[in-house]
Amino acid sequence: MKKILFLSLFLMICAVLSAQKRIKVACVGNSITYGYTLPNPATDSYPSQLQQLLGDTYEVGNFGKSGATLLNKGHRPYMQQEEFKKALAFAGDIVVIHLGINDTDPRDWPNYRDHFVKDYLALIDSFRVVNPKCHIIIARLTPIADRHPRFESGTRDWHGEIQQSIETIAKYAGVQLIDFHAPLYPYLLPDAVHPNVEGAGILAKTVYSAITGDFGGLHLSELYTDNMVLQHGQPLTIRGKANAGEKVTVAIAKQKQSVKTASNGDWAITLQPLKAGGPYTLTVSAGKQKQAFNNVLAGEVWLCSGQSNMEFYLGWSKTAKRDIPQAANDQIRLFDMKARWRTDAVEWDESVLDSLNHLQYYKDTEWTVCSPATAGSFSAVAYYFGKMLQDSLKVPVGLICNAIGGSPTEAWVDRNTLEYKFPAILRNWTQNDFIQDWVRGRAALNVKKADSKQQRHPYEPCYLYEAGIRPLEQYPIKGIIWYQGESNAHNREAHEKLFKLLVESWRKNWENKDLPFYYVQLSSINRPSWPWFRDSQRRMMYEIPNTGMAVSSDLGDSLDVHPKHKQPVGERLAHWALNQTYGKKNVTPSGPMFRNVEFRDGAAYVSFDCAEGMHSSDGKPLRTFEVAETEDVYYPATAEVVGNQIKVYSKEVKNPLRVRYGWQPFTRANLVNGDGLPASTFRTDWGR
Repeated sequence: MKKILFLSLFLMICAVLSAQKRIKVACVGNSITYGYTLPNPATDSYPSQLQQLLGDTYEVGNFGKSGATLLNKGHRPYMQQEEFKKALAFAGDIVVIHLGINDTDPRDWPNYRDHFVKDYLALIDSFRVVNPKCHIIIARLTPIADRHPRFESGTRDWHGEIQQSIETIAKYAGVQLIDFHAPLYPYLLPDAVHPNVEGAGILAKTVYSAITGDFGGLHLSELYTDNMVLQHGQPLTIRGKANAGEKVTVAIAKQKQSVKTASNGDWAITLQPLKAGGPYTLTVSAGKQKQAFNNVLAGEVWLCSGQSNMEFYLGWSKTAKRDIPQAANDQIRLFDMKARWRTDAVEWDESVLDSLNHLQYYKDTEWTVCSPATAGSFSAVAYYFGKMLQDSLKVPVGLICNAIGGSPTEAWVDRNTLEYKFPAILRNWTQNDFIQDWVRGRAALNVKKADSKQQRHPYEPCYLYEAGIRPLEQYPIKGIIWYQGESNAHNREAHEKLFKLLVESWRKNWENKDLPFYYVQLSSINRPSWPWFRDSQRRMMYEIPNTGMAVSSDLGDSLDVHPKHKQPVGERLAHWALNQTYGKKNVTPSGPMFRNVEFRDGAAYVSFDCAEGMHSSDGKPLRTFEVAETEDVYYPATAEVVGNQIKVYSKEVKNPLRVRYGWQPFTRANLVNGDGLPASTFRTDWGR
């Protein structure tokens, strides 16, 4: 509140000053401020573009010095440069400081980090001495892309430490903090450090908003439309952007709350839990602006994501002719995030490539009521999942589908997570061996370079997170269902790391470390790596808390990566949600899942979770069980149900020490439990 009052007072002072003289804005910094690498720094640098935005009532001075360090013991201290003297003489009414990038040099931060805070405070004080009324704005550092040659040897980590120091300085000195980091993306940094003209423009707009408080007025996530579903039964946070200091009011279901927008334009209001049902009207107002959303329901909201098997339309599924005519249900709402351009192997024109660079990959969309007209082109898996939830819970269900055909796991993970925990996958991504050949080939067709600009593609690591997950702005959801892995099945070791990072990344985005995450195990197809990948998926269920895996190997097609039987897949995901998330203990979450094994008397006795009523799905003997005494020397085995265990033995193996099941790319494994849910591929030598 003090910061908002201070900003309001500052804006009033600016208004008075503007009537008397031009307001001086001193831009202090290094080569990024100066405009190094830009065609014409005098017109292209961020201070020059800021001057155009602010107009004639302001005078903007550029006091950037290439290579300058904030540290006074650094290799080129800013406070010893001629530009610093000129900045003092300018005596700015507003001083914008962006320093610290060059302090990531191994000559600087490792040796003198203990001086950084005091040196920065001394710099701030020096401007206050020449103009005691000046308003100081300091910026979080612009990014340094992973392409930088020193990125992993120290730059990445020192950059992060300096960011933390800058936040400490802002609090201690009572100055305004702005963010130069979040708005910039790698393609805006041609040499991994210096923004291009467009990037400089983004920095100029950031400073303009910080000075004027103008953030473009009231803005909410694109998910706020008529017919939407809001998560019920828990405190509901509505958040967005508005101009600094404006009063924002949110009203729904006899609740009405207000808050003042922060100096960075952010606002958030947390409402008491809504009662399931509706329809409600949600209104959000800020200043003279007001947005009203009608026919709003409160219920269960799920994000449904992945690649083509999640994208796969209800209209393409095996049971489409039966189910689409019966799809009318006002209590199910659909938000379908479809891509503007397919990721098929066709060459895109320049307009498409430019739009991809601006993260404009998704079509504009809105919530719709589930009906025969809308359900046919919606995800089949998501539809069947939502229908089972709605039938069982008797509350409204909202389904957000964001699935992109062919997309690899790494495209869905946030950049900071990959930079720190898997940086190798970012480097030269269309050529590195982490990417499957066909994915590389399809992406390479459309990845081009123009004017030294890094051209982006939806399969690029982080792209779909930046274009399709982060913009959801933490819209409250109950959980996530996920069907992906086909594009990573060639490298289960890399996927094991990536999948854990993805779940961690999304839970962090929604500020919920326990956010339910239920996923589909890959089906059957004649691809040799798939048994290994399926078992890897099974084991991760026990390694990542609050997850569950729906088995689909019994529904596969030996030649088609897109099996058409989607209803069982969606409903098996719903089993997990009903049992684990909604506490319906009468609903079995899964088919038999390997627990442990005992070896005695020449046989293996395998125990399972969810084992009640085990039998074969087709009335024939259990098949695809194998045993081995020596690793990887397996023989077909006889398998029999003995109580809640499976007895496995073979005349070829007198002393079995290992069992595996369903270990074929396209498997005809037939073990199910009493609910008809299939068992997963497994190997006993790897444990759970």
